[in-house]
Amino acid sequence: MKKELRITKASGEIATFSEAKLRASLQRAGATDEQIDLITDDISSKLYEGISTKKIYRLAFNLLKESSRHLAAKYHLKRAIMELGPSGYPFEKFIGEILRYQGYSIKVGEIVQGHCVQHEIDVLAQMENKLCMIECKYHNRLGIFCDVKIPLYIQARFKDVEAQWLKSPEQGITKYQGWVVTNTRFSTDAVQYGTCIGLNLISWDYPVKGSLKDQIDTLGLYPITCLTSLTKNEKEQLLERKIVLCKEILQNEKLLDQIGVKPSRIGTVLSETLQLCEHLITNKKSKN
Repeated sequence: MKKELRITKASGEIATFSEAKLRASLQRAGATDEQIDLITDDISSKLYEGISTKKIYRLAFNLLKESSRHLAAKYHLKRAIMELGPSGYPFEKFIGEILRYQGYSIKVGEIVQGHCVQHEIDVLAQMENKLCMIECKYHNRLGIFCDVKIPLYIQARFKDVEAQWLKSPEQGITKYQGWVVTNTRFSTDAVQYGTCIGLNLISWDYPVKGSLKDQIDTLGLYPITCLTSLTKNEKEQLLERKIVLCKEILQNEKLLDQIGVKPSRIGTVLSETLQLCEHLITNKKSKN
Protein backbone atom coordinates (compact mmCIF):
# COMPACT_ATOMS: atom_id res chain seq x y z
CA MET A 1 0.00 0.00 0.00
CA LYS A 2 1.09 3.57 -0.64
CA LYS A 3 2.51 5.49 2.29
CA GLU A 4 0.93 8.68 3.59
CA LEU A 5 -1.60 8.81 0.75
CA ARG A 6 -4.22 11.53 1.26
CA ILE A 7 -7.87 10.64 0.72
CA THR A 8 -11.08 12.69 0.69
CA LYS A 9 -13.82 11.71 3.13
CA ALA A 10 -17.57 12.13 2.48
CA SER A 11 -17.58 15.27 4.65
CA GLY A 12 -14.89 16.82 2.45
CA GLU A 13 -12.26 16.35 5.14
CA ILE A 14 -8.81 15.26 4.00
CA ALA A 15 -7.29 12.31 5.85
CA THR A 16 -4.45 9.82 5.54
CA PHE A 17 -5.36 6.50 3.98
CA SER A 18 -5.28 3.62 6.44
CA GLU A 19 -4.92 0.08 5.17
CA ALA A 20 -5.72 -1.12 8.69
CA LYS A 21 -9.15 0.57 8.58
CA LEU A 22 -9.92 -0.95 5.18
CA ARG A 23 -8.93 -4.38 6.42
CA ALA A 24 -10.97 -3.95 9.60
CA SER A 25 -14.09 -2.96 7.65
CA LEU A 26 -13.77 -6.06 5.46
CA GLN A 27 -13.16 -8.22 8.52
CA ARG A 28 -16.32 -6.86 10.21
CA ALA A 29 -18.28 -7.94 7.13
CA GLY A 30 -16.97 -11.47 7.64
CA ALA A 31 -14.37 -11.60 4.85
CA THR A 32 -11.65 -14.24 5.22
CA ASP A 33 -7.98 -13.33 5.57
CA GLU A 34 -7.41 -14.52 2.01
CA GLN A 35 -10.24 -12.34 0.66
CA ILE A 36 -8.95 -9.35 2.61
CA ASP A 37 -5.42 -9.80 1.28
CA LEU A 38 -6.62 -10.08 -2.32
CA ILE A 39 -8.88 -7.03 -2.04
CA THR A 40 -6.35 -4.77 -0.32
CA ASP A 41 -3.64 -5.76 -2.80
CA ASP A 42 -5.95 -5.00 -5.74
CA ILE A 43 -7.02 -1.64 -4.31
CA SER A 44 -3.40 -0.75 -3.56
CA SER A 45 -2.64 -0.64 -7.27
CA LYS A 46 -5.55 1.72 -7.94
CA LEU A 47 -5.05 4.33 -5.22
CA TYR A 48 -4.08 7.90 -6.10
CA GLU A 49 -3.67 11.17 -4.24
CA GLY A 50 -7.03 12.63 -3.20
CA ILE A 51 -9.09 9.54 -4.03
CA SER A 52 -12.47 9.63 -2.32
CA THR A 53 -13.52 7.17 0.36
CA LYS A 54 -16.60 6.54 -1.81
CA LYS A 55 -14.36 5.34 -4.65
CA ILE A 56 -12.35 3.11 -2.31
CA TYR A 57 -15.56 1.67 -0.89
CA ARG A 58 -16.94 0.95 -4.38
CA LEU A 59 -13.74 -0.86 -5.40
CA ALA A 60 -13.81 -3.00 -2.25
CA PHE A 61 -17.54 -3.69 -2.53
CA ASN A 62 -17.31 -4.86 -6.15
CA LEU A 63 -14.34 -7.10 -5.43
CA LEU A 64 -16.06 -8.64 -2.40
CA LYS A 65 -19.27 -9.21 -4.36
CA GLU A 66 -17.35 -11.26 -6.95
CA SER A 67 -16.55 -13.86 -4.31
CA SER A 68 -19.42 -13.55 -1.83
CA ARG A 69 -22.70 -11.70 -2.30
CA HIS A 70 -23.85 -11.95 1.32
CA LEU A 71 -20.55 -10.60 2.65
CA ALA A 72 -20.77 -7.73 0.18
CA ALA A 73 -24.31 -7.12 1.45
CA LYS A 74 -22.98 -6.83 5.02
CA TYR A 75 -20.18 -4.55 3.84
CA HIS A 76 -22.86 -2.40 2.18
CA LEU A 77 -24.92 -2.09 5.39
CA LYS A 78 -24.30 1.57 6.22
CA ARG A 79 -25.11 2.74 2.71
CA ALA A 80 -28.01 0.28 2.46
CA ILE A 81 -29.72 1.99 5.39
CA MET A 82 -29.29 5.31 3.60
CA GLU A 83 -31.10 3.75 0.64
CA LEU A 84 -34.24 3.19 2.74
CA GLY A 85 -35.31 6.75 1.84
CA PRO A 86 -35.99 9.27 0.50
CA SER A 87 -38.62 9.55 3.26
CA GLY A 88 -37.77 8.53 6.80
CA TYR A 89 -40.74 6.17 7.21
CA PRO A 90 -38.97 2.93 6.11
CA PHE A 91 -36.18 3.74 8.59
CA GLU A 92 -38.74 4.25 11.36
CA LYS A 93 -40.34 0.90 10.51
CA PHE A 94 -36.89 -0.70 10.42
CA ILE A 95 -36.09 0.61 13.92
CA GLY A 96 -39.50 -0.54 15.12
CA GLU A 97 -38.85 -4.07 13.83
CA ILE A 98 -35.46 -4.21 15.56
CA LEU A 99 -37.16 -3.30 18.84
CA ARG A 100 -40.07 -5.69 18.25
CA TYR A 101 -37.61 -8.55 17.84
CA GLN A 102 -36.13 -7.62 21.23
CA GLY A 103 -39.50 -7.95 22.94
CA TYR A 104 -41.01 -4.47 22.72
CA SER A 105 -44.57 -3.86 21.57
CA ILE A 106 -44.36 -1.26 18.82
CA LYS A 107 -46.43 1.52 17.27
CA VAL A 108 -45.01 3.56 14.37
CA GLY A 109 -46.11 7.08 13.39
CA GLU A 110 -48.50 7.70 16.31
CA ILE A 111 -50.10 11.07 17.12
CA VAL A 112 -49.74 11.62 20.88
CA GLN A 113 -51.24 14.38 23.01
CA GLY A 114 -48.68 16.28 25.02
CA HIS A 115 -49.36 18.62 27.94
CA CYS A 116 -49.31 21.62 25.58
CA VAL A 117 -49.64 20.34 22.00
CA GLN A 118 -49.97 17.15 19.96
CA HIS A 119 -46.86 15.39 18.66
CA GLU A 120 -46.31 12.86 15.90
CA ILE A 121 -44.04 10.24 17.41
CA ASP A 122 -41.89 8.11 15.11
CA VAL A 123 -41.92 5.00 17.30
CA LEU A 124 -43.60 4.16 20.60
CA ALA A 125 -42.03 1.13 22.26
CA GLN A 126 -43.29 -0.57 25.41
CA MET A 127 -41.76 -3.37 27.41
CA GLU A 128 -43.25 -4.35 30.76
CA ASN A 129 -43.45 -1.16 32.85
CA LYS A 130 -41.38 1.05 30.49
CA LEU A 131 -42.74 3.23 27.68
CA CYS A 132 -40.29 4.85 25.27
CA MET A 133 -40.83 7.79 22.91
CA ILE A 134 -38.40 7.29 20.04
CA GLU A 135 -37.49 9.90 17.45
CA CYS A 136 -35.63 8.70 14.36
CA LYS A 137 -33.28 11.09 12.60
CA TYR A 138 -32.72 9.61 9.16
CA HIS A 139 -30.15 10.86 6.65
CA ASN A 140 -29.53 9.58 3.13
CA ARG A 141 -26.06 11.09 2.73
CA LEU A 142 -22.71 10.24 4.33
CA GLY A 143 -20.80 12.79 6.38
CA ILE A 144 -23.80 14.26 8.23
CA PHE A 145 -23.79 14.56 12.03
CA CYS A 146 -26.64 15.09 14.49
CA ASP A 147 -25.49 18.09 16.52
CA VAL A 148 -26.64 19.11 20.00
CA LYS A 149 -29.74 20.89 18.65
CA ILE A 150 -31.33 17.49 17.89
CA PRO A 151 -31.35 16.07 21.46
CA LEU A 152 -32.26 19.53 22.80
CA TYR A 153 -35.34 19.59 20.56
CA ILE A 154 -36.29 15.95 21.25
CA GLN A 155 -35.94 16.44 25.00
CA ALA A 156 -38.36 19.37 24.89
CA ARG A 157 -40.92 17.26 22.98
CA PHE A 158 -40.41 14.30 25.30
CA LYS A 159 -40.97 16.39 28.43
CA ASP A 160 -44.23 17.75 27.00
CA VAL A 161 -45.46 14.22 26.22
CA GLU A 162 -44.18 12.83 29.52
CA ALA A 163 -46.07 15.53 31.43
CA GLN A 164 -49.32 14.33 29.84
CA TRP A 165 -48.48 10.67 30.42
CA LEU A 166 -47.82 11.36 34.11
CA LYS A 167 -51.22 13.06 34.41
CA SER A 168 -53.01 10.04 32.93
CA PRO A 169 -50.65 7.09 33.29
CA GLU A 170 -51.39 3.88 31.43
CA GLN A 171 -51.92 0.87 33.65
CA GLY A 172 -48.64 -0.73 34.66
CA ILE A 173 -46.40 1.98 33.19
CA THR A 174 -44.03 3.43 35.79
CA LYS A 175 -41.07 4.52 33.68
CA TYR A 176 -40.85 6.82 30.65
CA GLN A 177 -37.83 7.46 28.49
CA GLY A 178 -36.97 9.55 25.44
CA TRP A 179 -34.78 8.09 22.70
CA VAL A 180 -33.01 9.52 19.65
CA VAL A 181 -31.93 7.03 16.98
CA THR A 182 -29.94 8.06 13.91
CA ASN A 183 -28.28 6.16 11.07
CA THR A 184 -25.34 8.59 11.06
CA ARG A 185 -23.40 9.96 14.04
CA PHE A 186 -23.85 12.31 17.00
CA SER A 187 -21.52 15.21 17.69
CA THR A 188 -19.56 15.19 20.96
CA ASP A 189 -21.86 17.89 22.40
CA ALA A 190 -24.95 15.90 21.42
CA VAL A 191 -23.66 12.83 23.27
CA GLN A 192 -22.64 14.91 26.28
CA TYR A 193 -26.04 16.61 26.53
CA GLY A 194 -28.07 13.45 25.86
CA THR A 195 -26.14 11.48 28.46
CA CYS A 196 -26.45 14.27 31.02
CA ILE A 197 -30.21 14.73 30.56
CA GLY A 198 -31.06 11.02 30.41
CA LEU A 199 -31.96 10.54 26.74
CA ASN A 200 -31.12 7.17 25.24
CA LEU A 201 -28.93 7.92 22.20
CA ILE A 202 -28.28 5.34 19.49
CA SER A 203 -26.31 6.11 16.33
CA TRP A 204 -24.49 4.09 13.69
CA ASP A 205 -21.52 3.57 16.03
CA TYR A 206 -22.75 4.75 19.46
CA PRO A 207 -22.72 3.32 22.04
CA VAL A 208 -20.03 0.77 21.26
CA LYS A 209 -22.19 -2.00 22.70
CA GLY A 210 -25.71 -1.49 21.43
CA SER A 211 -25.01 0.83 18.48
CA LEU A 212 -27.27 0.53 15.44
CA LYS A 213 -24.63 -1.44 13.56
CA ASP A 214 -24.01 -3.69 16.56
CA GLN A 215 -27.71 -4.45 17.01
CA ILE A 216 -28.23 -5.25 13.32
CA ASP A 217 -25.23 -7.59 13.19
CA THR A 218 -26.09 -9.25 16.51
CA LEU A 219 -29.75 -9.81 15.66
CA GLY A 220 -29.24 -10.53 11.96
CA LEU A 221 -32.00 -8.10 11.00
CA TYR A 222 -30.68 -6.71 7.71
CA PRO A 223 -32.63 -4.26 5.52
CA ILE A 224 -33.68 -5.44 2.06
CA THR A 225 -31.58 -2.63 0.57
CA CYS A 226 -28.48 -4.68 1.55
CA LEU A 227 -29.22 -7.32 -1.06
CA THR A 228 -26.83 -7.23 -4.01
CA SER A 229 -29.01 -9.60 -6.05
CA LEU A 230 -31.96 -7.19 -6.29
CA THR A 231 -32.11 -4.14 -8.55
CA LYS A 232 -32.78 -0.66 -7.24
CA ASN A 233 -36.27 -0.77 -8.76
CA GLU A 234 -37.05 -4.10 -7.10
CA LYS A 235 -35.95 -2.79 -3.72
CA GLU A 236 -38.12 0.30 -4.16
CA GLN A 237 -41.10 -1.90 -4.96
CA LEU A 238 -40.57 -3.85 -1.73
CA LEU A 239 -40.27 -0.63 0.27
CA GLU A 240 -43.52 0.61 -1.28
CA ARG A 241 -45.12 -2.58 0.08
CA LYS A 242 -43.64 -1.67 3.49
CA ILE A 243 -41.22 -4.60 3.36
CA VAL A 244 -37.98 -3.52 5.05
CA LEU A 245 -36.34 -6.69 6.39
CA CYS A 246 -34.61 -9.46 4.45
CA LYS A 247 -36.30 -12.04 6.66
CA GLU A 248 -39.68 -10.91 5.34
CA ILE A 249 -38.68 -12.25 1.91
CA LEU A 250 -38.00 -15.66 3.46
CA GLN A 251 -41.38 -15.55 5.18
CA ASN A 252 -43.15 -14.78 1.89
CA GLU A 253 -41.12 -15.85 -1.14
CA LYS A 254 -44.01 -14.90 -3.44
CA LEU A 255 -42.96 -11.28 -2.92
CA LEU A 256 -40.14 -11.82 -5.41
CA ASP A 257 -42.54 -12.96 -8.10
CA GLN A 258 -44.88 -10.04 -7.32
CA ILE A 259 -42.16 -7.44 -7.94
CA GLY A 260 -41.13 -9.09 -11.21
CA VAL A 261 -37.98 -10.98 -10.27
CA LYS A 262 -37.41 -13.54 -13.03
CA PRO A 263 -37.57 -17.20 -11.95
CA SER A 264 -33.95 -17.67 -13.08
CA ARG A 265 -32.82 -15.07 -10.49
CA ILE A 266 -35.05 -16.04 -7.56
CA GLY A 267 -32.67 -18.78 -6.40
CA THR A 268 -29.78 -16.30 -6.25
CA VAL A 269 -31.85 -13.81 -4.23
CA LEU A 270 -33.04 -16.47 -1.78
CA SER A 271 -29.53 -17.88 -1.36
CA GLU A 272 -28.10 -14.46 -0.50
CA THR A 273 -31.02 -13.75 1.83
CA LEU A 274 -30.66 -17.08 3.63
CA GLN A 275 -26.95 -16.49 4.22
CA LEU A 276 -27.64 -12.98 5.54
CA CYS A 277 -30.33 -14.28 7.89
CA GLU A 278 -28.41 -17.39 8.94
CA HIS A 279 -27.74 -16.05 12.43
CA LEU A 280 -31.42 -15.15 12.83
CA ILE A 281 -32.54 -18.61 11.72
CA THR A 282 -30.02 -20.33 14.01
CA ASN A 283 -31.26 -18.33 17.00
CA LYS A 284 -34.87 -19.21 16.21
CA LYS A 285 -34.06 -22.94 16.02
CA SER A 286 -32.15 -22.83 19.31
CA LYS A 287 -35.14 -21.20 21.04
CA ASN A 288 -37.44 -23.92 19.73
